Amino acid sequence: MDPVTLTTDRLLLRAPGPEDADAVLAAAQDPDIQRWTSIPSPYLREHAESFLGRLVPQGWSEGTMLTWGLFLPAGEPLVGMVSLTMRSVGTVEVGYWGVKEHRGNGYIVEAVRTVSRWAFTELSVDRVEWRAEVGNAPSLTVVERVGFVLEGVQRSAIVHQGVRRDCWSGALLPSDLGLPSTTPYLPAPR
Repeated sequence: MDPVTLTTDRLLLRAPGPEDADAVLAAAQDPDIQRWTSIPSPYLREHAESFLGRLVPQGWSEGTMLTWGLFLPAGEPLVGMVSLTMRSVGTVEVGYWGVKEHRGNGYIVEAVRTVSRWAFTELSVDRVEWRAEVGNAPSLTVVERVGFVLEGVQRSAIVHQGVRRDCWSGALLPSDLGLPSTTPYLPAPR
């Protein structure tokens, strides 16, 4: 699969490349990004170069992990990163982080909604899943604003810095964004 560029009213979403190494390296020094994501810590230039030069292109070419850098069109400063990782037929998992200086502007909400809509309409996905360590309130706020439905706590479901941890989980369905599903959905009776 070739990388796809998406736009919103305020953002340009494009595959990040080696030219973005300085911006990614700087953003990844943020203790909150290191605390809540699975990036290496400490995060070194070699990590940014490997991510941008090998992992991002490989994920796109294999269709296994689709990663977008989130940029402001005027001057293109990096404001965050979002990715969709293929999990099973019709299901992807979303992950994201925001650059500290640009948090609170709704950029991540806008980007998660945009890539989810794209996955539903262009990849025929019927479920976008989200997981975050219990306590990651900023991540929870993003998915709540997008319209994800929280589905519970998964015990010992993620490993962060060598420790198994509980995580919140949720999902977004096409119908949550007013879109049709590719496969009929029959919810359980309430």
